[in-house]
Amino acid sequence: MKKVLIVFVVGILLVGIGVSASDLVIESKSQTFAESENKIKFEGDVQVSIDALKVVGDKADVNLTKDQQLDTATFYDKPYAYEVKKNKKREVKANILKVSLISKIVKAEGDTQSVVFDGKVPIVVINADTQTYNTNTGVMDADGTVTIKYKEIETYSNHATIKTDKNGDLKNIVLTGNARVKEKNNESFADKFVYDPLTEILTATGNTTSKAIMEGGDKLILKSSYQEYNKKKNIYNASGNVHVWYQDYYAVGPKMTFYPNKVTNKPNEVYFTGRSSITQGVRTIYADKIRMTLEPKDFEAIGNTRTVIKNIGSDSGNDSGMGLGL
Repeated sequence: MKKVLIVFVVGILLVGIGVSASDLVIESKSQTFAESENKIKFEGDVQVSIDALKVVGDKADVNLTKDQQLDTATFYDKPYAYEVKKNKKREVKANILKVSLISKIVKAEGDTQSVVFDGKVPIVVINADTQTYNTNTGVMDADGTVTIKYKEIETYSNHATIKTDKNGDLKNIVLTGNARVKEKNNESFADKFVYDPLTEILTATGNTTSKAIMEGGDKLILKSSYQEYNKKKNIYNASGNVHVWYQDYYAVGPKMTFYPNKVTNKPNEVYFTGRSSITQGVRTIYADKIRMTLEPKDFEAIGNTRTVIKNIGSDSGNDSGMGLGL
């Protein structure tokens, strides 16, 4: 039969903060106190409840402070924690879970997985070596081989910070360290990504590279210092030493915008602004603005245009250079 170890107001008996008082309940089949270790040990169907946070496992121990106050509960043997706010549920699984009973911070260690549900539908799945979730702020930090699945978006990074609002709705995702984002045929790499689910805008900074498979199967590669993708409008923006490769085209400029076709809504028109260039074979055209379309494939150079053709006549064998062939 389960025994309730303790039910009390944390604000009065633990930390003395009456304005944020919460009831703490710890249940288990058995419990022992090891004075030499200054720990309370729990065995069998262990459950900890504090506010909306619940933690369940087969075995746990709780460290005591010097003042004999409950400090951190550690759950072993693949426990899990969950929190329900309105129709949103967050679930965390790991080899070990550590729950601060005072600060309400949950730390998951070893094969960790977090899932955010909207009703019964999982909308975010996060895997990492470790994850730390602050139930007060709604901020989760994940470290070490982090992967995130959000709708059609998959991400990979060394670190991720995920923020939710008080209702459990996703506010934004920040990825850093060897970060990569993949959606269908599009894949991007950068030092840092920031994604806003509300606006559906993804920004990338630092050594950004995007690769996309176009309608006909050809690959387009975009490199720059900064990139932004507006998913709602299907528009790409790039700035800072922008480079674009597509078939035999190679274009360079300070700023670029990639617009979709008005009929198909698929990316098709590339606009370079600022002094830019486009190279095809031995010919390079310089201009203040360049418009390049993928289907049909063509380009237009506007403003102070200049054309350079490299090594013309180099294989003619004519020592006099360019001539009329007479």
